[in-house]
Amino acid sequence: MSTAILPASIPSTLLTHDLGQESQREIGQSSAETTLYSYPQPKFSFEPSPAEPILYLPPILSLLPLEYRQPPTPPTESPNRGPHTPLSTESHLPSIDEASLALHHALHRFRAVTPDYALLPYPEAFNWDEIELPEDAEHEWYCVVFNSKRRAGSDGGGLYSADRLAHEEAVQNGGLIMYWYGTPHPKTGMNLATCIWQSRKDAIAANSRPHHIRAMRLAAASYDHYTLKRYWLSKVKGERGVAVRPFEATDT
Repeated sequence: MSTAILPASIPSTLLTHDLGQESQREIGQSSAETTLYSYPQPKFSFEPSPAEPILYLPPILSLLPLEYRQPPTPPTESPNRGPHTPLSTESHLPSIDEASLALHHALHRFRAVTPDYALLPYPEAFNWDEIELPEDAEHEWYCVVFNSKRRAGSDGGGLYSADRLAHEEAVQNGGLIMYWYGTPHPKTGMNLATCIWQSRKDAIAANSRPHHIRAMRLAAASYDHYTLKRYWLSKVKGERGVAVRPFEATDT
């Protein structure tokens, strides 16, 4: 018998509670891209298809500033839309730097490499080795990772709506490049969501905005437990690949 499981709602807690005191004033977050269609709340069946079970949604990439040509994305109902075709937000970023623009394009290929992504260290859970940028690009991006287990019977409708607004709010105010979230593990119930920001400063600024604050308040009753971790995603000149390393308390 299949078990339909709603994906964990886009946790604005993803930017609100950290493992340390600093987290509570620091984390800004949001979902990410959806081809201009109203953030559906799909249900996933864990009665897998032998070929490729649906274990998570595609990356949600923030729409680029209006002066940029948006990468083509098949319509929601298009037969050309694959299971991992990126989604997009309704709002546009106000600006984006050149290196982050290159990353935005590269993240169209972002995906988990195993169904156990929520149980693995962040650098091992995704296809970072397939994310390549131009050799002359150099930047350091800020990643927020939210591991969680939803509380049985919790009503995610209100939280989902609040998080959706917080996500669009974050995009409108700038800095959020991508948001991604999975579905609860069929055995452990654990899930993972992550967002990538142009800078740590952008993530911190999102924490004080009204929709984010409201979503944060609603989140406490929705999870049995959750943890927040932070990482740097870096790219140096002369190389095409990216590297992921933990954020340290001494980092500024």
